[in-house]
Amino acid sequence: MKHIAIFASGAGTNAENVIRYFSNRNSARVVIVLSNRRDAAVLKRADSLNVKPVFFDHNDFYIAGTVQEILVKNKIDFVVLAGFLWLVPENILNMYGGRIINIHPALLPAYGGKGMYGERVHRAVIQNHDKESGITIHYVNRKYDEGDIIFQARCRVEPSDTPESLAERVHSLEYEHFPRIIEDLILKLP
Repeated sequence: MKHIAIFASGAGTNAENVIRYFSNRNSARVVIVLSNRRDAAVLKRADSLNVKPVFFDHNDFYIAGTVQEILVKNKIDFVVLAGFLWLVPENILNMYGGRIINIHPALLPAYGGKGMYGERVHRAVIQNHDKESGITIHYVNRKYDEGDIIFQARCRVEPSDTPESLAERVHSLEYEHFPRIIEDLILKLP
């Protein structure tokens, strides 16, 4: 059975969905959730689901190598970013080449990059009068939202949409597809 680590910075609804999905699978388990925000709701969600929550700071991630040590100690095979807002450092990218993925709430390459997350993305889609939006699941590399695309799913943007109503439809796509794509990728691992 493969071990998954999830990195998240916010509420953690996608993290919870992934944890629940793998709780009754033989392919993998989420064994740890890591966050760069001590007050992130995702840490409480993980703890309530019997998944180890870990807070780390900038030094732990980029300088001391503490996060990499945690991943090794927990025998992590696959890394999932779910609303995580920092670039992944080189040492972790090298250790998990082809085994770190992210989910983005838009159809990349549009609406990606530093500062483009959550409501900011949905507001930009609506302001530009786009006819559709969706999700992109992609590999993680050295730049925000520029890794190779693995999967996209689309939804309509209605003329009456607000960032909140569009977010609901995009979240539905995330919940439906993200765990399955993670599992598909894990099943292909050696």
